[in-house]
Amino acid sequence: MRLVVLLGSVRDGRFGPAVAEWFLALARTRTDLEVDLIDLKEHPLPLAMPGFAGTLHEDDGRRREQLAARLAAADAFVVITPEYNHGFPAALKNFLDWFLEEWAAKPAGFVSYGGMGGGLRSVEQLRQVFAELHALTVRDGVSFHNAWEQTTEDGRLDGSEAGDTAAKVMLDELVWWGQVLRRARAESPYPR
Repeated sequence: MRLVVLLGSVRDGRFGPAVAEWFLALARTRTDLEVDLIDLKEHPLPLAMPGFAGTLHEDDGRRREQLAARLAAADAFVVITPEYNHGFPAALKNFLDWFLEEWAAKPAGFVSYGGMGGGLRSVEQLRQVFAELHALTVRDGVSFHNAWEQTTEDGRLDGSEAGDTAAKVMLDELVWWGQVLRRARAESPYPR
């Protein structure tokens, strides 16, 4: 099953890469997953969208098409997101809005991080957005509260046993839903 992981923070000095490194190492131990990371900082999309009949600059259009192909090939998604001011980053919302049918009838899970709330408020907002995109969000996820206090001397996230267990449960749910929804899409295209 093909899993696309979105790293949603583009801020300078961001903590997201440490969380992504931890999660990717864990996800890539599974034999039932092929993992593809899309770091939004490496794949910026314009903030201004063209009108319905408008076109993108050639480079932006090519980048969007390449990303659309990667998302369309996915069976499931995991979003790694911080919490900024009780919400998720603007760059992540912008990225989600550039695509539509690529998300439909596929499961999504979340790995969040932040202060005392562990990014959970950003996840609750993302669940609403993914519902509008016709994606199914799995119940279980992973959250790191005061994440920057959980690092090793070299700046790597020191994943706990609880974090590893939560990630395994979420990935198990994503694989189950991913298989079910892939079969359903093959039997009957999603009515969109």
